Amino acid sequence: MIPIDSVTSDEYPESNFNSNNDRPDKPEEACGVFGLYAPGEDVAKLTYFGLYALQHRGQESAGIATFEGTKVHLHKDMGLVSQVFNESILEELPGNLAVGHTRYSTTGSSRKVNAQPAVVETRLGNLALAHNGNLVNTTQLRDELLKSNFNLVTTTDSEMIAFAIAEAVNAGADWLDGAIQAFHRCQGAFSLVIGTPVGVMGTRDPNGIRPLVIGTVGTNPVRYVLSSETCGLDIIGAEYLRDVEPGELVWITEEGLASYHWSQQPQRKLCIFEMIYFARPDSVMHNETLYSYRMRLGRQLAAESNVEADIVFGVPDSGIPAAIGFSQASGVSYGEGLIKNRYVGRTFIQPTQTMRESGIRMKLNPLKDVLAGKRVVIVDDSIVRGTTSRKLVKALRDAGAAEVHMRISSPPVTHPCFYGIDTDSQDQLIAATKSVEEIAQQLEVESLAYLSWEGMLKATGEDTNSFCSACFTGDYPVAIPEQVKRSKLILEKVVV
Repeated sequence: MIPIDSVTSDEYPESNFNSNNDRPDKPEEACGVFGLYAPGEDVAKLTYFGLYALQHRGQESAGIATFEGTKVHLHKDMGLVSQVFNESILEELPGNLAVGHTRYSTTGSSRKVNAQPAVVETRLGNLALAHNGNLVNTTQLRDELLKSNFNLVTTTDSEMIAFAIAEAVNAGADWLDGAIQAFHRCQGAFSLVIGTPVGVMGTRDPNGIRPLVIGTVGTNPVRYVLSSETCGLDIIGAEYLRDVEPGELVWITEEGLASYHWSQQPQRKLCIFEMIYFARPDSVMHNETLYSYRMRLGRQLAAESNVEADIVFGVPDSGIPAAIGFSQASGVSYGEGLIKNRYVGRTFIQPTQTMRESGIRMKLNPLKDVLAGKRVVIVDDSIVRGTTSRKLVKALRDAGAAEVHMRISSPPVTHPCFYGIDTDSQDQLIAATKSVEEIAQQLEVESLAYLSWEGMLKATGEDTNSFCSACFTGDYPVAIPEQVKRSKLILEKVVV
């Protein structure tokens, strides 16, 4: 048995959050990872707050592993970060370094046994791994590990990466070489934070599809922090240093931070949806907050598809920056037309059919006196299945809106993601089977317009070839094995 303290048991059945009837009409989040090496600091509490800032990236489970010499202390459970941890639990997680994770399931169902970090034993001691992303060669890697007689206890690709490192270490490699050997066996998207008895590793796949940043804690000597986004640094007072580069491994120990470029052909392909929707608007990418980028999307959207209207507003919260930008560029007055109940989280209690039919509004409620008799422009970041958008339009109509014009600050989502975003199969994506005009008819809006693919990339101000936009084009930067592709991709490639 692995000598781990405070491991929780698998008491809960699979969640029903992902049933087609109850799924939100959005791409589901990636995961959040956090880690630091900070002897003398309360590493568990710092990691808790880091995960708290990354909560938007996953709300199904959370976990923290700390290393006290060779001893690992681990606590993970289903639920939000604030539900999984309290002061007494954090006090039982001593150590000099920590790895944390907040999860939305992609590979592996929503069960406690699949919560991370994944901890495995090696000849050099235990390692704890937290993963953001999704491998596309999971089946092949799993078969290889089973042939090597590894006892896989979860259904996650994350555990398989951990065991691949263990296999190399057990064969004689040190931590660095073992990790690099394992990374070369992985295909797809992976941003990893890995704890060992002597230090913390951080790495990104050769395309850097999912983000990972490095921060510094102002102690003497300087200590380093890894986080999926800069908002995880801000909350603990750490300073952003730089991004972990695609195909880079950073190794944080008592000696400081060392860098190793393990991929010979890195080619940056950051997921564009991180910038449009997933990452927090106060997180920094390309030397600016994403709030600024999302405002530019709105200005570009207005330039491409302005309309005569009385008021423009965004779907809270993700549509608001683009709506402000749209207002600035179009001259249409910005206001609030929808109020969000910000205390609503995931719930196991499902509304009754009567409540569904009466239009239960758990999250958003329209302002009738603002909307009555008005021609409104409502801005959202994306439409996936269209179910929520249609209900939202009906609510605006019921509130008295005279005209409803919908504007989307990204192109039509026509292809599923295989790199860590939970999207439906292609036939469930409304834009894969219907034209913009047909979608407008289904949503019952006066007009509907999406941002162009070119406009979305132009607004980044970066090399347009350095982003993954496969969900809009079907051009996947990492080849998808046929058996994986068949599970979601059933229609022809769409040209944008």
